[in-house]
Amino acid sequence: MNLRPLEDHVVLKPLEAEDKTAGGIILPDTAKEKSTKGEVVAVGKGKILSSGKRVDPHVKKGDKVIYGKYSGTDVKIDGTEYKIVTENEILAVIV
Repeated sequence: MNLRPLEDHVVLKPLEAEDKTAGGIILPDTAKEKSTKGEVVAVGKGKILSSGKRVDPHVKKGDKVIYGKYSGTDVKIDGTEYKIVTENEILAVIV
């Protein structure tokens, strides 16, 4: 992938949405919600504060994260869907 995020931006590869509910009901494609989980593919160098100091990112390549439902920008590169978000749009790291 030839994509390098700038500053505090993170490139995510969205993970597949769930096929079944917790109760075991299989969902058709039209009923599935967009996934809010993704894998970090690339990370920028970090945010620059007004003092000129750079803050290192809290996520790293390979982390699985949860992001806001309407966060970021969807892009398609070489036939693969990615989402570009700022680091503050990432809500949690899945451990």
